Amino acid sequence: MFPLRLLLHRFVRRGHLSVIDHTGRRHEFGTNGARPAVAVRLQDRSLYRRLAFHPTLHVGRAYMDGTLTMVEGQLSDFLNLLLINEHLASKGGSGELKRRFEELARLAAVVNLPGRARRNVHHHYDHAVDFYRCFLDEDLQYSCAYFDNEALSLEEAQEAKKRHIAAKLDLRPGHRVLDIGCGFGGMALFLARNYGVHVTGVTLSTEQLKTARERAVKQGLTRLVDFRLEDYRHTRGPFDRIVSVGMFEHLGRPHYRQFFSRLGQLLTEDGIAVVHTIGRQTPPVPINVWIRENIFPGAYLPTLSQLSPVLEKQDYWLADFENLRLHYALTLAEWNRRFQRNRERVRAIDPVRHDERFCRMWEFYLQACEAGFRHSGLTVFQLQLAKKIDALPITRDYMFSEERRLKAGEAGVPARPRMAGE
Repeated sequence: MFPLRLLLHRFVRRGHLSVIDHTGRRHEFGTNGARPAVAVRLQDRSLYRRLAFHPTLHVGRAYMDGTLTMVEGQLSDFLNLLLINEHLASKGGSGELKRRFEELARLAAVVNLPGRARRNVHHHYDHAVDFYRCFLDEDLQYSCAYFDNEALSLEEAQEAKKRHIAAKLDLRPGHRVLDIGCGFGGMALFLARNYGVHVTGVTLSTEQLKTARERAVKQGLTRLVDFRLEDYRHTRGPFDRIVSVGMFEHLGRPHYRQFFSRLGQLLTEDGIAVVHTIGRQTPPVPINVWIRENIFPGAYLPTLSQLSPVLEKQDYWLADFENLRLHYALTLAEWNRRFQRNRERVRAIDPVRHDERFCRMWEFYLQACEAGFRHSGLTVFQLQLAKKIDALPITRDYMFSEERRLKAGEAGVPARPRMAGE
């Protein structure tokens, strides 16, 4: 217990943590009475050294294996305590040196050529669609919702997200739209249904493709929507608009320049692209190693300091930028509530694959990510890119009016005429 006890005495600067070792002895760290306050039990003495030397990997592994269990408080309290104190520990010279070393050491893990990208997608996204129905909204939006009101249901917030992005696309009759990383097809179907535009959706997930195509048939939109199993690097244009929601974080940092260059090749000269991605408000650092190992292999979360130099070398105008901050924390909290409510249903869908270890892994993922968005500088960026300086109106009023129109349920293509200079 010695190396772990020494680490925790230095680490827990806020809150109170009790650790019960494998003999039943209780060890206290932090300040009595402080919040968050939790107690955990370590069932295996081999955990002491592993947790001391590589906690970011082995805390999650131990929770999955059932060798780290909650005694007092909830898993969410434990994760909040860890990430609050990790954020405090990351400040200062030693934290900066550690970030730079990790950035170099893990660079190879995010080189995602087409074959590897396909395997990475299969790892996370090719569960049966009924599994995702256990925690997502009815439209199967597997990305950050938009809570223009925190009292919204998940379904309402995901509809608000689609309206918010659609307004930034500034769509017109006859536009051809590319949806990169189209998921289960919800965004593409929304745009086709509300604007009558033709949307090509590309994904690397066979399960997502199957579901998206079935939904297009059911909604009578096959004339307007074309879903393909295709890497965006192989897609042929041109397109008037490009939207990408929740895909950029799977690229890997070495592919940023290629992505934005490809967007430029696929867009028409007066084209617009909207990119929605998880990002970091902190200095660059690789994604959590447990998340990369178990949930999102090959993933990397960009910072503004990494995006800006790439965009500066491309022929784009960054027409609009938005930082959504806490919206994903609210989304993840609702996903976790639904997952917990449907835990037995999850296990019944695939009793072999979805065993108790899998369920503990998934709840750890959802709750750790929520804590990350609350305490570790995770956020969501929305970038609106234009190839021409005058491709969009010169104020943002058109976005707000279009969101209001969509929210009111008005059918058909927006009637706003193009004004001189737009």
